[in-house]
Amino acid sequence: MDLISTLTPTFFMLIAAGTIIGIVFGAIPGMTATMAVAVCLPLTYSLGLEDGLALLLGLYVGGISGGLVPAILINIPGTPSSITTTFDGYPMTLKGEGERALKIGIVSSLVGGIVSLVILYLFAPALADFAIKFSYVEKFLIILFALTVMAALSRSMLMGIFSGFLGIFISLIGTYDISNGGNGELRLMLPSWEYYLESGFSLLPVLIGLFGLATILQEAEAGVPEGQGLSGIKLTKGKPFHLSVFRGQLVNLARSSFIGTFVGLLPGVGGSAASILAYSQEKTFSKHPERLGTGEPAGIIASESSNNGLTGGALIPLLSLGIPGDSTTAILIGAFTLQGIQVGPLFIGNNPVIWQGMIVAMLVANLCMFAVMMLAIRWIARVVAVPKYILFPIILMMCVVGAYTINYGVMFDVWTLLIFGLFGYLATKVGIEVAPFIIGFILGPAAEVYFVKSLESFQTLSIFFTKSWIAVILWVLIVISVGASFYLARRNGQRESAAAAAGPDASTAGAKAQEQ
Repeated sequence: MDLISTLTPTFFMLIAAGTIIGIVFGAIPGMTATMAVAVCLPLTYSLGLEDGLALLLGLYVGGISGGLVPAILINIPGTPSSITTTFDGYPMTLKGEGERALKIGIVSSLVGGIVSLVILYLFAPALADFAIKFSYVEKFLIILFALTVMAALSRSMLMGIFSGFLGIFISLIGTYDISNGGNGELRLMLPSWEYYLESGFSLLPVLIGLFGLATILQEAEAGVPEGQGLSGIKLTKGKPFHLSVFRGQLVNLARSSFIGTFVGLLPGVGGSAASILAYSQEKTFSKHPERLGTGEPAGIIASESSNNGLTGGALIPLLSLGIPGDSTTAILIGAFTLQGIQVGPLFIGNNPVIWQGMIVAMLVANLCMFAVMMLAIRWIARVVAVPKYILFPIILMMCVVGAYTINYGVMFDVWTLLIFGLFGYLATKVGIEVAPFIIGFILGPAAEVYFVKSLESFQTLSIFFTKSWIAVILWVLIVISVGASFYLARRNGQRESAAAAAGPDASTAGAKAQEQ
């Protein structure tokens, strides 16, 4: 099969449909691109890999982009990556420049997405070719590095580490047969669950529970504050939109797009870190930093170009190393698993048509996102007013049906959905972070295999330090990551202590300054 035969009308229709649905999910506060991909993932089994990826990549791009709608119009980020869009987007809305702010964000999103796609196309194959040389030792160290980066950039270092290792621990439930001659030994489970957990918890019901059911429970608990919505806000009253607004912003646009792509390369980091980093850099280099936060287009440009730059960047470690760049690309692993394909260094070389199809799908999804949002921005903006009591039952039904059918009607998968949905809901109460948990859950089995295989091959722990120059570099990166996490945790603790000593007003001001 060649690329031309893959590019069917159905392929492009699925991209368009996924992009539009993703925009809707992203535009509804509390609904995210991750949730959109998780809920629609079971549909890909009947579509085939190329068409299934077309749908999921459209959902990914649309979901990330749609988050700017509520961020700008009602000061609520539709997705975590749209946090910094609220800083200048909502003040522009209050000035009557809501439509102008939305269009600035849409153009910035397109540029960020295209830049990240070009980098993905150029660097993922080269990194994959290099990664083929990796032995079990280097693969284990890469996973270890991914876990340290994830912990370093968590809200709480200790809780991030705990969440990641808790995910690894739960992923090891099931049959252990790595070094036992193929004779499996069941471990970490209740006797009555042995039949269902021979292979551990199924990945897809876990993902749908954590990112679907848990979100519904959180939003249902929070409710909808009175007066929230678009009533009383005029989208067009101030300055109209012109492309001239980007004059003098090309450096900001390019820098923020590259920042988003680079952050996407770091496994487990996420779009919120990308947008915050890009926004802080724009504030650092701006000639008028005092204007940011008051309705400055430069803030929207930095935020939206960076969080859409994440889309291509997060796919680079997924396709070249087999490590998900964020929670959404972690769910994409499920799409490959359903079709019996393993992502990693050999993926691009062994599946050139799928690789080229993904590039085309990402390009079309970005163009479709731009066209749909620019032409229908007034109607898309009204999505934030959809009653949640109508929306949530539909999503809940899709979650249950998807979990039940994923393994051809296994009721235990529905119980898995419920268990991890409740876990995700309660995790936020006690401070457990879901993103490190799910990355640990996905990487745990591979880390175990690579660690045990390394010991079986070389019979000594010293091989992890002396195997090759690549291993030495990875250990240097691991040490730097751990050191940086301790430094950041200590600095944040000192700031919080100083703010608390200065009084509640100073503490609040310090928190706001740190966010910006």
